[in-house]
Amino acid sequence: MFKHILLPTDGSEISRLTARRAVSFAQEAGASITAFHAKPDYPFSFLGEGGLVDPITPESFAEMTEAQAQKYLAEIEEMCKVAGVPCNTVTKTNSLPHEAIIEAAESAGCDLIFMASHGRRGLTSLLLGSETNKVLTHTNIPVLVYRQDSKAD
Repeated sequence: MFKHILLPTDGSEISRLTARRAVSFAQEAGASITAFHAKPDYPFSFLGEGGLVDPITPESFAEMTEAQAQKYLAEIEEMCKVAGVPCNTVTKTNSLPHEAIIEAAESAGCDLIFMASHGRRGLTSLLLGSETNKVLTHTNIPVLVYRQDSKAD
């Protein structure tokens, strides 16, 4: 049914668990995976009359986030390699991760987005928002939301 899966990752443990399940799912379905990481924009922080709060340069920040993205994506590439699942990787800089995820899925021609749910509820969910929920409400591509049961091993 699904032949090309977008697998976003933020490098968290729940993303790693989700990636393992997505790779297994892709293997069973005979699908390929495009692993994706949305890099944050440079945080422009100013203090007073133009004094920067953070001394990191935009170039240094870009290098740091690219290295981080490649680390996260390499983990998924290795999982796919072991499982025999075709995989490619994509990164994009965007201050709105849900937009970057949707754009990546559309650009790659994915027919499924396989995402983690961090399981936030109540006020925490309201205050922090949910990238998964934003993807669900802003795309026409099917989204499979994987939620690891905290009581499961």
